[in-house]
Amino acid sequence: MPLVDMRDMLNHAYQNNYAIGGFGLVSLDFLEAIIKAAESCRSPAILNISEPLFKTNDFRLIIPAVERAAHQAKVPIAIHFDYAQKHESIAEAINLGCNSVMLDVSSKSFTDNIAQTSRAAELAHACGAAIEGMLGFVGGLEGENAINHLGEAIYTSAEETKAYVNRTGIDFLAVSIDTLHVRQHSRIKLDFKRLKRINDEIGIPLVLHGGSGLIEDQYHKLILNGVAKINCYTELSDIAAATIHSNIKTRARKGYIEVLHGVTESLFEQIKQRMHLWGSAGRAAEVLIQCRPWQSAEQIILCYVESHRLQQLDTLIEQSRKTLTTIPGVRQVFSGWAPSELNQYRLCWRIQLSHSDAINNLQSHSEYIYFFNQLSRSIDPEKISITFAPTLSNTEFRFKELVDA
Repeated sequence: MPLVDMRDMLNHAYQNNYAIGGFGLVSLDFLEAIIKAAESCRSPAILNISEPLFKTNDFRLIIPAVERAAHQAKVPIAIHFDYAQKHESIAEAINLGCNSVMLDVSSKSFTDNIAQTSRAAELAHACGAAIEGMLGFVGGLEGENAINHLGEAIYTSAEETKAYVNRTGIDFLAVSIDTLHVRQHSRIKLDFKRLKRINDEIGIPLVLHGGSGLIEDQYHKLILNGVAKINCYTELSDIAAATIHSNIKTRARKGYIEVLHGVTESLFEQIKQRMHLWGSAGRAAEVLIQCRPWQSAEQIILCYVESHRLQQLDTLIEQSRKTLTTIPGVRQVFSGWAPSELNQYRLCWRIQLSHSDAINNLQSHSEYIYFFNQLSRSIDPEKISITFAPTLSNTEFRFKELVDA
């Protein structure tokens, strides 16, 4: 089953009164456990990569593995980049393979939150990706992730949510109703009345941060009041740590692999339990029917160049590999040439895009326009063909028509 559009996934959960886990991961042990549990339960799942949890490691190193696992999974999967620290991180995460993002401006003023989230939403949607906004602030008290969310919790204002959603254009709203990034030692009293007012006001999937450790009745009430995604990391982190501590105690002299023995299995059991509790187990087939597959697109630029012009194009070829990859939604740029006819070379650029929606963003970007202007000065525009795939497969445009559009 393919990587799928998270908007379709969460809308199905929202309309059918169940929630999908946004399971935080920091290593391949977590990734393997989430995928195995989802396949075992026949459940959709969201792979959550939280930027603050990678302060000592580079999140860019794990995303390729996450994307490959998602594509190979036998159940619908989405990849969400959580708590992005800046707009540049969002663009980079999308270019690396994430198909949903969140910018962390929840501690800002209402006006500033709207301004920054609107900008992030415009960027994400231009690349085809979904975006989660947050109104209110979910603080942290205890737990590995709590240090990233220090400060008093700020409840989501039910009166402000409609204006916030309309003005930002977000796809999902994360709410603060007294959950915390914390290890739960006693039952927390959640503000379900506030949650119901928010859900009635905006009618889009809601997201719960700080979702570890609540009791069954609380989860059911959350889901009935619009929560379609529940983030879960702290309890998984604690389970992994407890397994490692137990391994160390049984025998002090153990190697790294021995110390990690059983971590994936322990996480697997907990994730399975959450999938059954939140109602996503057994939903994979119907979710897949309702979801659009998340497919990258490509632009192929093919032109014929006389041999004496190749040298003057060397700089443009090298420059295009660097500048075009800075455009949001551009995942990879390949360029090269091969001998064609006598004194001619076939020159090709292959630009991989995050999604077909990113094509318009590419065409209108200043770096792309500059690149094509430089190319047209060196090559007869009539000898340039451009093909878009997969959504515009086999459709070719001449350079002049592209510029005029």
